[in-house]
Amino acid sequence: MIGQQLRALALGATMLAGSVALPAQAQIVRPDLQLGTEVQSFGRVSFDGRSLMIDGKREVIWSSEMHAFRLPSPDLWRDILQKMKASGFNSVALYFDWGFHSPKPGVYDFTGVRDIDRLLTMAEEEGLYVITRAGPYVNAELTRGGFPGYLVNQRSRARTDDPAYLASVDEWLTQINAIIARHQIDNGGSVILHQIENELALTTPSQRRYMDHLYAKARADGITVPIFHNDQGRNGYWVPEGSGVEKVVDGPNDMYAFDAYPGGTCTVGGEPTRGSAAPDWGYYGTGGARGGASASPNSPGFAAEFGGGWFDYWGSNGGYDCNAVQRGRRYQRVFYGTNLANGIGIQSFYMGYGGTSWGWLPAPVVFTSYDYGAAISEPREIRDKGQELKQLGGLIAAVTDMAGMVPAGPVEISTDQVQVYHNHSPESDARFMLVTQNPSNGDGDHSFTVTADLPDGRYTMPLRLNGFDAKWLVAGADIAGQRLVWSSSELQHGFTQDDAGIMLLYGRQAEDGRTLLRYTSAPTVTVVEGNVRHTFDAAKGDLQLDYTHRGLARVRIEGGGRPPLTLLIADEETGWQFWKDGDVLVRGPHLLRSAEMSGSRLALTGDTATASPLEVWAPRAARNVTWNGQRVRLQPGTAGSRVATTELAGPRDFALPELNNWRVAAGSPEIAPDFDDSAWQAIDRRAYASTTARPDGEPNMSMDAYGFHEGDVWYRGRFTGTPDAERIRLAYGAGGSGMVQVFLDGELIGQQDLPWGLPRPITTGTAEYDLPDAARTPGEHVISVMVRNNGHNWDLDADDFHKEARGLISASVEPRGGRSFAIPLEWKIQGRQGGEDIVDPVRGVPNNGGLFGERQGWHLPGFNDRAWQQQAAPASDLDPGTTWYRTKFDLAVPQGQDATLALQFGDPAVPRSAAQYRVLIFVNGWHMGQFIAHVGPQRTFPIPEGILNHRGNNTVALAVTSDGAPGNALEPVRLVTMRNVRGGLKVGQVAAPATLRD
Repeated sequence: MIGQQLRALALGATMLAGSVALPAQAQIVRPDLQLGTEVQSFGRVSFDGRSLMIDGKREVIWSSEMHAFRLPSPDLWRDILQKMKASGFNSVALYFDWGFHSPKPGVYDFTGVRDIDRLLTMAEEEGLYVITRAGPYVNAELTRGGFPGYLVNQRSRARTDDPAYLASVDEWLTQINAIIARHQIDNGGSVILHQIENELALTTPSQRRYMDHLYAKARADGITVPIFHNDQGRNGYWVPEGSGVEKVVDGPNDMYAFDAYPGGTCTVGGEPTRGSAAPDWGYYGTGGARGGASASPNSPGFAAEFGGGWFDYWGSNGGYDCNAVQRGRRYQRVFYGTNLANGIGIQSFYMGYGGTSWGWLPAPVVFTSYDYGAAISEPREIRDKGQELKQLGGLIAAVTDMAGMVPAGPVEISTDQVQVYHNHSPESDARFMLVTQNPSNGDGDHSFTVTADLPDGRYTMPLRLNGFDAKWLVAGADIAGQRLVWSSSELQHGFTQDDAGIMLLYGRQAEDGRTLLRYTSAPTVTVVEGNVRHTFDAAKGDLQLDYTHRGLARVRIEGGGRPPLTLLIADEETGWQFWKDGDVLVRGPHLLRSAEMSGSRLALTGDTATASPLEVWAPRAARNVTWNGQRVRLQPGTAGSRVATTELAGPRDFALPELNNWRVAAGSPEIAPDFDDSAWQAIDRRAYASTTARPDGEPNMSMDAYGFHEGDVWYRGRFTGTPDAERIRLAYGAGGSGMVQVFLDGELIGQQDLPWGLPRPITTGTAEYDLPDAARTPGEHVISVMVRNNGHNWDLDADDFHKEARGLISASVEPRGGRSFAIPLEWKIQGRQGGEDIVDPVRGVPNNGGLFGERQGWHLPGFNDRAWQQQAAPASDLDPGTTWYRTKFDLAVPQGQDATLALQFGDPAVPRSAAQYRVLIFVNGWHMGQFIAHVGPQRTFPIPEGILNHRGNNTVALAVTSDGAPGNALEPVRLVTMRNVRGGLKVGQVAAPATLRD
């Protein structure tokens, strides 16, 4: 994730400083980039200054990011990959979280929810290229930025060439690189690019040697594809050696890439802002290597992360819906399109699917949901912005000449209120014009003309641009056996089926459009549906079609020296109804997952959200058509299609059970003076690796030093009562929105919540409480302290920030009045059962912390809770500490349906509650989130199928922590349906232990 995200507003100004809104007549053309540079080859993958090439063919890499570790149901990985491909992407970028796979040095797990081999195989099977990003550091709003917990105890500086750090790194890379190498394109897989490190901004000699080491390690481990590093911004860090341009530092990598998140923010009230104009990072930029022109002319423009949404943070009002709009429709056309026009032919959008930061995955800034406002929502629904991406991806697939395009020179525009980026393919001279407002984040309704010398002659094109928008226009291109002279409509699809062409054009609702096609003689034009006027210019051979974008018009064109053409002309949202896979075009259903021909059988798979029509343009050989395995009867449609005689069935409604019949047990026995802590570790003076200062001579109280890296940790300290025992002072680290509870002899004496929010969450705190009179009575007294660690910091600035202390830093019982002595205490510590020796390796590192109930298996579905107290509904009051709730319920989601169900707490319209309490959510033993009622904003927690049993028994366990004040207790809890479609994929239960004995 982009490095400067916590300085977003300041960054926006810096990153956009090089963006110049160029007058329409003064666009920059760089002749030195017309034909690119020398080709660099890496087996089947090669590149020059213009584009990436695969098997010698130029490609636009149109990618988005997903994180398998944020979806702990491996069967659903395929669902996301299929939806990415259906949304127009040809590639997927994948981060790998070192800490997710390694609980302790030398121990690695790549099975179950960590099966990277399976993930990469799925991507290959779904026909997606893969960009691998293996760290060792990834950031990604993960605790420690993806470093394993044990690295916090390493005194050597991370992200340098320190030998101890490199030894740990090599251990990880040996494991992950071997898997990646097997799946490279030269080995029959689909990995085409590989990233070493992530947003490493500092460039000391030690870090240069570190980068050299990572590059050499990847090559030694069999990584043969091009290697890159992603700059935090368009800064010129780690530009490949020999680039011949001004830069900050050379890198050993083969390609330069950068991250960028321009384009405004969401306001406090939840409204999107537009920010600055789209930056010209490339052909049309100014200012040299660190401004707009290429920072690495020997390799193609490469945005390894470009804003596909934005993360949300503790204490916000809930911004994902706003983010989906702010970096959604129109933004994508303007910003992603400007990148393409500038020669950034490799783009990956962060995120394409965000998912869920379940368990203790999150860094301190983010809460459980990592929806990100992405094209595919956390409940796995394709948003409207995904439909726009589908149209842009369809254009890229249809007109392969876009790959490697370069500026073609200025054009004449009748107004200075718009601008046109005019590019062409040096090989075919096909033209591509991106039309935007001037500046591109402007507004206004403009009707204008663009006059240009095109491959088929000089033409004046009437156009309209209404509001914040951009349009990609194609001219002088051979598509689907036709010659497209120019069109004011945008192209969504163009392909050949049997011996004929099919072309789908679209435009904004109610806007006029014009398309010119060239023929050697007058063709026969049949307007099958809609109002399309046509004339033929015999002198030029141009067939002109005029129309208004409204619904769907169908035109059949035959003769004229070209193969027959079915021309479909749609308004924009009608275009959303179309899906394409191979040479099959489908209209109607909610989603087309696949279209597979086998002999005369065409097997279609996909989803319906309601009863839906089905219209198919398929090869003549497809005589038998099935939908999700069921035979579909078809009859002739119009313009070469076939139409189902009956609608495809939609999903059936189903009832959700009420969550009642709770069983309840007290969950903080550690507060009792006579609690048996004999098996706990004693706090001692072992080596201290944290960057957090502590008082001289104090023992090492950091939870990490004792092998406890995730979640809650308990401390118990004993002292002898004395008149000087007047107060307790604590310093602690708890991550953003973490907390500490302090008990004396079983009674709560104080609780403190860390503040939350941006620009940088508070992650450490101090607490001071007066002790009650009982502390001054003779005899032994017990201080019990629970610290909730809401994640370790990332190491974004390579300053070992991830080593900030968690748990207690120091603790003292002392008199008031500033006297400088403290009463001796003996401390013990207990966190997650087994520490780094995971007792539940299936659910793994993120799943558990150190609550008593977790150590006893109360969160697991097979735990016997029959001795617990029964309670019909949550109580209005709780005792201080943690109280556990458990209930069981059955689900009966109809077969053949894909639903996303969620747990919801209280009123979903209120981001923060007056009640102050926290809940750890366990579903069938999986820790699926944390709800903090008084912090918010998340109240609804999606649970993926495979974790939730959609057709059987389920167990929910809630660990509710409160200070015991009146009203600070669990609000109503319910199940809700977030989405429900007919179709989907077969999803099996993720096998995991039911009890601690399993």
